[in-house]
Amino acid sequence: MSISFKMVPKKNNLVSPPQIKYYPCAIHEGEDDLESLADIVSSQSTISKADCYGVIMALTKVIGESLADGRIVRIDSLGSFQITVRGLPGESPDELGKATIKGANIIYKPSKNMKKMLNGLTYKRIR
Repeated sequence: MSISFKMVPKKNNLVSPPQIKYYPCAIHEGEDDLESLADIVSSQSTISKADCYGVIMALTKVIGESLADGRIVRIDSLGSFQITVRGLPGESPDELGKATIKGANIIYKPSKNMKKMLNGLTYKRIR
């Protein structure tokens, strides 16, 4: 299988006169949802689709709970998930508190196996 991509123009306004350069942009070939993943896993194992679905649902719940407790979640063959926060700066550490935190994000870092998979990808340009 290969990753399809197209060339997308982007303007660079940092130079004068502004220049347009073309960059590759991945084209996604559909989407796999929870049901389709459970279907695929059950067809490749002895576990029923319903059991796969239940395990995946439980896993997502447990991952969310662990992240909410401030823990890093590491799934060896998949990668790790952790929460980062963003907020307003302060002149000193004493000025910072809960009120300065404006939100949180979940960061995903792929495992070595997932990164290795990227090295084996092939690409196909779509016009």
